[in-house]
Amino acid sequence: MEDTPPSVPAPKGTVTQRAIERIKALIADGLLEPGQRLPTERELAAQLGISRSSMREAIRALTVLGVLEARHGSGIYVTALEAGDLLETFGVVADLSRGPRLVELLEVRRVLESTATALAAARITEEQLAVVEGHLAAMNATDDPEEILAHDLAFHRAIATAAGNETMAAILEGLSSRTFRARVWRGYQEEGAFARTRREHAAIHRALAARDPEAARAAAAAHVGEVEEWLRARARVGP
Repeated sequence: MEDTPPSVPAPKGTVTQRAIERIKALIADGLLEPGQRLPTERELAAQLGISRSSMREAIRALTVLGVLEARHGSGIYVTALEAGDLLETFGVVADLSRGPRLVELLEVRRVLESTATALAAARITEEQLAVVEGHLAAMNATDDPEEILAHDLAFHRAIATAAGNETMAAILEGLSSRTFRARVWRGYQEEGAFARTRREHAAIHRALAARDPEAARAAAAAHVGEVEEWLRARARVGP
């Protein structure tokens, strides 16, 4: 009779991952709705056939990801599952990336931002256009890098909002690292490049005002492309 090999317990991370997937499946299948309170940890572990310790780790991980939220004295709830909440941790990637990886992120941003700007040109309201124009005027009225940075972020955020796609806006927000943008604006100041980037922002605004999606796409792609090339030169990263 052959020896039966001893059973090897599954790695803890695998069990926890299975618990995460089971909770996500409950939400995806509509068995747990946004805003709904989860069963107790004990009940959920028994229901899904998962140990309480693994269930606890899964709940902690999904809380960090913005899928669940702990309410003091009340329990664990499914969040509203808004794109901005779920993609919030995405911004950490942009904050911590350097060199070639940061160039890759800018390539992604160039694709998404040009698309978002084209959508905005087709959908932007007069009120939204006025907000964009206000931030452009504020950027042109100062040479203070901190003020320019704040209005630059708001300028692009307003355009992403006008595009009408919350998920795309959330991804772009994650790619818009304030730390990196501050480095760019300081670098532009040192190189005397404020005039060029102001022209780029003005070109984006003109395309939006003209409700011209293709011109808006090209202007946004050129603008982010300039930042990309600036970074390549500073980081000595090849094409």
